[in-house]
Amino acid sequence: MVLLMLKLFNTLTRKKEIFKPLKNKEVRLYTCGPTTYDFAHIGNFRTYVWQDILKRWLLLRGFKVKHVMNLTDIDDKTIKGARKEGVSLKEFTERYNEAFFEDMKTLNIIPANAFPRATGHIKEMAGMIKILMKRGFAYKTNDGIYFDISKYKNYGKLSKLKIKELKAGARIRTDLYTKEEAQDFALWKFWDQEDGNVFWDTQIGKGRPGWHLECSVMSMKYLGKTFDVHTGGIDLIFPHHENEIAQSEATTGKKFVNYWLHGEHLLVDGQKMSKSLGNFYTLRDILDKGYDAKVIRYLLLSANFKHQLNFTFQSLDAAKNTVGSLFNFLNRLKDVKNNKSNSKVKGLIKKVQKEFSDAMDYNLNTNGALASLFKFINGINNLIDSNGVGKSDAKAVRNVILDFDKILGLDLKSALKERKLPKEAEQLIEDRKSARAKGDYKIADEIRKRLEEEFGIILEDTKYGVKWKKA
Repeated sequence: MVLLMLKLFNTLTRKKEIFKPLKNKEVRLYTCGPTTYDFAHIGNFRTYVWQDILKRWLLLRGFKVKHVMNLTDIDDKTIKGARKEGVSLKEFTERYNEAFFEDMKTLNIIPANAFPRATGHIKEMAGMIKILMKRGFAYKTNDGIYFDISKYKNYGKLSKLKIKELKAGARIRTDLYTKEEAQDFALWKFWDQEDGNVFWDTQIGKGRPGWHLECSVMSMKYLGKTFDVHTGGIDLIFPHHENEIAQSEATTGKKFVNYWLHGEHLLVDGQKMSKSLGNFYTLRDILDKGYDAKVIRYLLLSANFKHQLNFTFQSLDAAKNTVGSLFNFLNRLKDVKNNKSNSKVKGLIKKVQKEFSDAMDYNLNTNGALASLFKFINGINNLIDSNGVGKSDAKAVRNVILDFDKILGLDLKSALKERKLPKEAEQLIEDRKSARAKGDYKIADEIRKRLEEEFGIILEDTKYGVKWKKA
């Protein structure tokens, strides 16, 4: 592949910047993982897929990537869920931790190097709070320990909040709130009856950590006080990531993260996904409707992560057809019989490699990369139609497609595996050949229709004989 200058949109500066890691050819990457109180929904997985695309592109460009993704297994939602079901917090969250890993594997998302759980880092969290208190950035009340946003002069630099808009001295104990409620936030919540049996006895008191503290502790433990990239959905810019920056930099006195990447929302039928609207889907909901994971992944990556993606079942059906066309194209390359190579193919390969790389280097522009890919496939198909592609050309084209799939993650190489038909389908194809030889085209058409309806097989009559493909 042609390697150019990678530019990424940094939320911190609101600019596309040339990416330069702290260490040459080594990237330390932190991606906000799930809060394991329920099955992850397709909006979550849109974020996890584009984060996977980022990682794949960095790896293909020759970087070594140290990737950490947290599992939030202690917060307001997990405690509420465990209490509602009458089970321990660990039993409750482990169920969804396991489901999350299964779903990640289903979508062919490369695992992180580490998946630290918040509950495994309570000691480190208490230690960080002690430092913040000693340095005057945190204070104790009757219900917890809070971060004083008025003491951190750069508060608001990620979300672009202005200091005069902040309600200094006001406190908020809940984990989720809006910019209009910018207040001192909880680092540690002293135990109360709502927490039930969920608490830790520590040097700072009996209780549990605030959500925002968890990511700071785990990211710095595994990636260092300053690291390269922190990602998440756009909804995490405030308050979560803003608070991460404040408490981390107040603790260390160093810059926390160099590049902040945030993905836009996934809409469903043009609206925000909500259970009350009946448009809320987990990955498993979509799989249960008969859609292949490759199709779901393709749809989720088809739009640039900085643009909203509107999920509809019509768009999912279109994605199904598109993925099918990629598989069919690879199978068509296998049928090339011509031994004479064509210089035009080399020209098209060189062009698509540059266009694909240019698009990916420009803020992971996946839709631009895909556009170049399909333009390339169209050009090769036209050459095949005129018998202008040789066997060696077909092999080179196939290798280019599979190189691109190292980024797309659609497992296109599975199209190259030997395909076998059910014996009944094989017999029907032979029966159709016999019917056509006898001139009985009515019977032949009926068999063709049956093959498509019962087996999902489409027949094509070519000059090389009868070919079949999956619908």
